Amino acid sequence: MDILLVASTFNSLSQRVYAELSGLGHRVDAVLASHGAAAIRTAVREVRPELVIAPMLRTALPEDVWREHICLIVHPGPPGDRGPSSLDWAIAEEAPRWGVTVLQAEAAMDAGPVWAAVPFEVPPVGKSDLYRNEVSDAAVAALLLAVRRYGDSSFKPQPQSDPSVHVVRRDPFRQELRRIDWEGDSTETVLRKLRGADSQPGVLDELLGREVFLHGGYIEDELRGRPGELLATRAGAVCRATRDGAVWIPELRPRKASGDPAPFRRPAASVLASIPVPPPSQGGIPGVRSPEDGLFRHAGDRPPWLPEVAAPLEHVPGRRTWTDIRYRQRGDIGFLAFSFPGGAMSTDQCRRLLAAYRYALTRPTSVLVLGGARDFFCNGIHLNVIEASADPAAESWTNLIAMNDLVEAVLRTTDRLVVAALGGNAAAGGAMFALAADEVWCRTGAVLNPHYRRMGLYGSEFWTYTLPRRVGPETAEWLTTQALPVSAATAADIGLVDRLVPVCAQDFTAEVARLATALAAAPDLGRRIAAKTVARRRDEAAQPLAEYRQEELTRMHGIFFDPAAPYHALRSAFVRKTPSGSARPLDLAGEPVNGGSR
Repeated sequence: MDILLVASTFNSLSQRVYAELSGLGHRVDAVLASHGAAAIRTAVREVRPELVIAPMLRTALPEDVWREHICLIVHPGPPGDRGPSSLDWAIAEEAPRWGVTVLQAEAAMDAGPVWAAVPFEVPPVGKSDLYRNEVSDAAVAALLLAVRRYGDSSFKPQPQSDPSVHVVRRDPFRQELRRIDWEGDSTETVLRKLRGADSQPGVLDELLGREVFLHGGYIEDELRGRPGELLATRAGAVCRATRDGAVWIPELRPRKASGDPAPFRRPAASVLASIPVPPPSQGGIPGVRSPEDGLFRHAGDRPPWLPEVAAPLEHVPGRRTWTDIRYRQRGDIGFLAFSFPGGAMSTDQCRRLLAAYRYALTRPTSVLVLGGARDFFCNGIHLNVIEASADPAAESWTNLIAMNDLVEAVLRTTDRLVVAALGGNAAAGGAMFALAADEVWCRTGAVLNPHYRRMGLYGSEFWTYTLPRRVGPETAEWLTTQALPVSAATAADIGLVDRLVPVCAQDFTAEVARLATALAAAPDLGRRIAAKTVARRRDEAAQPLAEYRQEELTRMHGIFFDPAAPYHALRSAFVRKTPSGSARPLDLAGEPVNGGSR
């Protein structure tokens, strides 16, 4: 059937809904509600949909639209739950189970008849992780059920006036409910507040005299200090003492009113490093030596007055601390896990992951698994860090070189099988990073965006070698020019993915370990490893990796260092969340094709 998606943003859930419905043969279009009611009405008039679906909507649909069309709204709460902060309340109240409801749009928000509802378990993870995984799985299951029911004229949706529906009206979860009392809140309470706002909106707080939003939180079991005291940095994160422990906070976002030129999320340590610090006599930090002008300024990636406390790459039994890269070994299998906020990888993160990869290659294993954690695999270079840098073009280039070095190291590995295990979404250079592995395993709930076009880029990470090698030149051309999200099932059908892993996000790591154990025990493993050397020599003779790299980087260099290239405006709009492009996110008309170079 013809379906129109209406979404405030074409976010991960909207993309997954599009990919899943398209994969089932439905004709799907989309319009952004953020462009206003007129844009929605225009899309409805042009598409003439049999069904309107709103996977993620912050505002009400125009009344004439929901009166004239069946409009299904995805609400991230169980039947009867009403209000804009459903997941926030679920996390704050430590609900063990929650649900997603697909209801019909009516005048009262969240009050329409129920077409489908699917429950899910609530693990102790951040809201954004929960949303992209358990909520997304339940939402897609409920939507597909609702679409089938819509096709069955005998089905009647359940009114929420039914006595079996317990109606709960919840207020918006405002900042006063999120605020942390560093003197009084326990570590567990602090963590719950941080996890409930890890992506949006963050927890408003004050650091070094500046208002900032805190994003993300993880426990620390050894470092201690006065409640609220900054204790250390690690890999871009900052450690802060609580009443009875400490927590790691990976990202900060300066409040717009603070005047910071980069009021968006980025590594916490770099935000702290950009804040001028007064000397102790003026209420500054004891022990910080200040220059004659009375302010301590530092333009680096971390404040030098805090110690950088590294975590061991290999997990120490009994420890509870945060690190974004970890290696473990079980028999003949190495597992190199990594998890970066938002899935993006900065220059530093790429370099540290490459160092960890090289360490993993020194270990005596025959199978090496990359990733394997729940949520994002990788989304490519770190646009937020790039946008915040003094020279975005130069930082784009440096970040891309570091990403290419990592991908090339994987491509040149011939002494063991490398598996990329995608527990969550992958996009752009992150998707191409996965394709450098010998096998790609993908959780069925993941969405892939194996293209660069929507950011005005030609692309790199050896995609001109790995993508056609896997899916063929015609499909590679289609993927990179149409620039549409691809479901895990479709990715498997076209050869982008070798194995689907049909488990919930919580079980993904364990299932990957089981599959890797079977792979390491396969009788043909030695033959497959030996064949890698032969294949690498053959491909190198046909066209060296260095040529693919140089050709791609030449195109990218021209884009990065051209001030008029669309990439710069698109990057800034993406990072700063300002409107950009068409109201129809699936329509690329007028948008740059690989930076206008293709």
